[in-house]
Amino acid sequence: MAKAAAKKPAKKPAKKAPAKKSAAAPKIKTVGIAGTGLIGAGWAARLLFRGYDVIAYDVSPAAEERLKAQIKTAWPSLEALLGKPRKKGKLSFTTDLKVMASKADFIHEAAPEREELKIKLFRDIDAVAAPHVVIASSSSGFLPTNLQSQCRHPGRVVIGHPFNPVYLLPLVELVPGEKTSAEAMDRAGEYFEAIGMHVLRLKKEIMGYICDRLQEALWREALHILNKDIGTTADIDDSIVYSAGMRWAFMGSFLTYHVAGGPGGMRDFIKQFDPTLELDWTDLKFPKWNDALEKRLVEGCEAQAAGRKVSEIEAKRNAVLVDMMKLFKKHKIGSGLVLDREEKARKKKAKA
Repeated sequence: MAKAAAKKPAKKPAKKAPAKKSAAAPKIKTVGIAGTGLIGAGWAARLLFRGYDVIAYDVSPAAEERLKAQIKTAWPSLEALLGKPRKKGKLSFTTDLKVMASKADFIHEAAPEREELKIKLFRDIDAVAAPHVVIASSSSGFLPTNLQSQCRHPGRVVIGHPFNPVYLLPLVELVPGEKTSAEAMDRAGEYFEAIGMHVLRLKKEIMGYICDRLQEALWREALHILNKDIGTTADIDDSIVYSAGMRWAFMGSFLTYHVAGGPGGMRDFIKQFDPTLELDWTDLKFPKWNDALEKRLVEGCEAQAAGRKVSEIEAKRNAVLVDMMKLFKKHKIGSGLVLDREEKARKKKAKA
């Protein structure tokens, strides 16, 4: 550095401006849901519990009672996880898509998984919804570029893929299409965090996103094992429940193998095991569907259910998930971090 420069008094570092939130838009108070099946009802329960008003749309008037029944099923689990809600949102129902789209500040599309149906639905919602409204598809695998293809305002279309039960599991995969704006992604991310979710923001779109591609790989291999009659559906599930599944719940796959490498981590893991995976351990191509496979699959699952209704298994699943998330909160790991963040936010609001 030159002497002249050295003699100058050191400037104090400029104060870092607080991170800007996405462009100003009306506060999200009313959330629209297009489709009231398992996923749509799950969104509704999550939102109503957190004080958001929900306007749900479905083509069938009979869907309203089914929606209310599913929300009623979800409520005890939400209270077990978070305690009594501070303020419950209001639920309204309509069979008029335009009514829902015109009143919502954010919209979840949760229609059946048919791409042509979703493309048309996005086109129709986009034609009515206010310009600031983000429209998020709950699709499990479609490309957002295709879903936004007939929209006049494609920049606001994103994928917001949740996981069942939506009212408990915190992950949402946020995926942009080719024409999705960074602003829409940011606003969607802020919204999802506000409703107690962990946002997994993909860098770019891909069919099946991340989690479903991983689940699909496991599902394919499980069907091959079943098709070869190596084990029953219960045997295959037990192989996960009593081993890898316990680690996956809070470590995932990569960190699990990093630890398996010993002190050297993943570097030593690669040295110990063939990284090319050129082994006869998997048959990932989907097995040709056949009657014997279908019989093993259906009868195996029914044997595992052991006479229990799906609603009974669902209730047990929810109770276990609640306890797991509370345990993870105690250990400050995984979904427990999301729960801890939301509980602190709730306490702060209660004191305000």
